[in-house]
Amino acid sequence: MHTIPLSEFRANASAMIDLVESGETVRILRHGKPVAELVPLKAGGQTKLPSWKQPFEPVQLPPGVSLSQAVLDERDEAPW
Repeated sequence: MHTIPLSEFRANASAMIDLVESGETVRILRHGKPVAELVPLKAGGQTKLPSWKQPFEPVQLPPGVSLSQAVLDERDEAPW
């Protein structure tokens, strides 16, 4: 683990990112106290997308039904 002051991180950000990319952890200090750690991504590097960002199938309207009518019909069928 490398521990550096914030001023040094600012001056050498690219080099610090290279260290993290090679598997090292970089701890950043402000006024001598740790404020952040840069850590390499876990193996695989793929993170799961939140549900609101995941792709979905578009809604298919029945032929001859307008969007506003489909919304009204769904509202009438809702249990609340």
